Amino acid sequence: MGASKSESFSAEHNQMANLFKALSHPARVAIVDYLLSVDSCICGDIVDTLPLAQPTVSQHLKELKNANIIKGNIEGTAICYCLNPDTIDLIENHFGMIRKKLKNKCC
Repeated sequence: MGASKSESFSAEHNQMANLFKALSHPARVAIVDYLLSVDSCICGDIVDTLPLAQPTVSQHLKELKNANIIKGNIEGTAICYCLNPDTIDLIENHFGMIRKKLKNKCC
């Protein structure tokens, strides 16, 4: 497999690609949807809502956290996760720019 040559692309392109890569698994999309449905939660709650083992859910949470899509705060022995609004704003702005540019274009 060839090198990605990510250095050939802008910082914004690389940032968006990393965010989309982190969201490219259905379990991670389900985690984001779950976090949207509650104010905050602990990892155990997430494990109970997905048909995956706890270590697998933890790995998906780690990927989302590494991409800065979610934040986790330690509260006692639990980690409470929530969406990072700054990152969600970046995604929203990117798609808003696409929508704006696409508005007047059609094949």
